Amino acid sequence: MREVLIQAAEVVVTMDGTRRELKGADVLIRGGVIAAVGEGLTSEGQVVSAKGCVVTPGLINTHHHLYQTLTRAVPGGQDALLFGWLKTLYPIWAQMGPEEIHVSALTGLAELALSGCTLSSDHLYLYPNGARLDDTIAAADDIGLRFHPTRGAMSIGESAGGLPPDSLVEREAAILEDCIRVIDAHHDPRAGAMVRVGVAPCSPFSVSRELMRDAALLARDKGVMLHTHLAENDEDIAYSLHHFGCRPGQYAEDLGWTGADVWHAHCVKLSSEEIGLFARSLTGVAHCPCSNCRLGSGIAPVRAMRDAGVKVALGVDGSASNDAGNLIGEARQAMLLQRVQNGADAMSVREALEIATLGGAQVLGRSDLGSLEPGKRADLAIWDVSGLEAAGAWDPVAALLLSGPTRVKHLFVEGRQVVAEGQITTLDLPRVIERHNALARKLAR
Repeated sequence: MREVLIQAAEVVVTMDGTRRELKGADVLIRGGVIAAVGEGLTSEGQVVSAKGCVVTPGLINTHHHLYQTLTRAVPGGQDALLFGWLKTLYPIWAQMGPEEIHVSALTGLAELALSGCTLSSDHLYLYPNGARLDDTIAAADDIGLRFHPTRGAMSIGESAGGLPPDSLVEREAAILEDCIRVIDAHHDPRAGAMVRVGVAPCSPFSVSRELMRDAALLARDKGVMLHTHLAENDEDIAYSLHHFGCRPGQYAEDLGWTGADVWHAHCVKLSSEEIGLFARSLTGVAHCPCSNCRLGSGIAPVRAMRDAGVKVALGVDGSASNDAGNLIGEARQAMLLQRVQNGADAMSVREALEIATLGGAQVLGRSDLGSLEPGKRADLAIWDVSGLEAAGAWDPVAALLLSGPTRVKHLFVEGRQVVAEGQITTLDLPRVIERHNALARKLAR
């Protein structure tokens, strides 16, 4: 059984039940699982020096649109609010196909890996020109990241009062049929699963009430999780009040979209009553601070959510609205925004790091991930704090969010090394970037 010994770390941040931080410690990996954490461990397998490094659990990204990596910094969408931004981008996305979806996912996942991410979700809600969710699943397998793709959908086009063009919407019966197909083909409910599939109608303004309800019934029949956008900005709230006669939280509850098997993206405009509903029902939230800033959506009430007991995780959101995909940077932004809103003591570095690791595992229902303790899967990030970014830092753990680095030295997923010495080991990244840029130029033309 293959062993890897991570040896002599400056600090190991365990995120265990007492949030221990162990100085000068080792982590022993055996067969993709953490076998031991402590000092003086030995192994006859691979030894990786962590001298001058902080070791953390792998970061977990709970909201992304990987296909958008091809449409960063698009003119016309750079200064728009959510609905105007979508109207600008929809016609461009309609020109994509299977190769675009696959290559953009490869690029986006590589960017995440280099920022310490070992597990990413993805919300793919459009399938132009024969694209399928399988295209992104193949990309995650190529790079070696743990993956939680969700079969998204849009069914209400412009002609029926929705936002997306009619060319990007699907028949609701076909949507449900394909949800069943991808779950049966790819979902793995076992501990240590590399792929789990979720069901994710795009948003209340792009699908019908019937599809939201049917999707919830299907997901629970299949034992998979549910995901959508909710309460993202003031436009979103106004749409819900006008079309449904209630706020988004009530809409979600009425249609079966609350519970431990549900997580909603953004939730910038949740009311105190909705926060209470999410806490009572164990509903999770994917907080996307950089995207919320970029689109002018506002600052999500993360402090109030956490204080009420809501499960909160991080998401980088799509790279057309962030426009980066750096998860450790997202943790820093989450911390800073709560301080802007609530004061300098509103969120500590360590709480933000907990949200980025253990918080993500809790939101995605992964009790096998999120901390470094025996029996957990061996997903971990190794950060070199001996360089320029952290020079002079008295607290190397705090340095991760207060100064840097923002790129990992090593990354392990299920005990397999995906990043070594700051470089992706599992694919020819320069070649992927070259093809990615060629496809982006084609879309721009």
